[in-house]
Amino acid sequence: MDEKVFQAKLTELMGEISTLPKTEREKLEKMAEQTKARHQKLKKTVGDLQESLDYLRLSIKYLVFDLEATRRENRYLRKMLEEDTSGHDGDSNNG
Repeated sequence: MDEKVFQAKLTELMGEISTLPKTEREKLEKMAEQTKARHQKLKKTVGDLQESLDYLRLSIKYLVFDLEATRRENRYLRKMLEEDTSGHDGDSNNG
C-alpha cells in the first residue's frame, strides 16, 4: 500500500469513526491517531534505512575502486622488483 492509498483509507476511517457515538468514537479516534503516528515513524525509519543503504553502496564502490588500484600498484611494483632483481643478477654474473 503506497502513501496516497494509506492516507485515503485513514481519512475514510476517520470519517466513519466520526459517525459513531461519542463513547465509542473517542477510543477509535485515539487508536487511529496512534496508527497514523506509527505509520509516520515507520516511514521515517524506512527512509533512514534507505539512506544508510545508499551510503553503504557508495562506500563499497569506493572500497572496490581502492582495492583494484592497490592490486594494479602491487602488480606494477612486483614487475619493477622482478626487473630490478634480474638486472642485478646479470651484473653480478658479468663482474
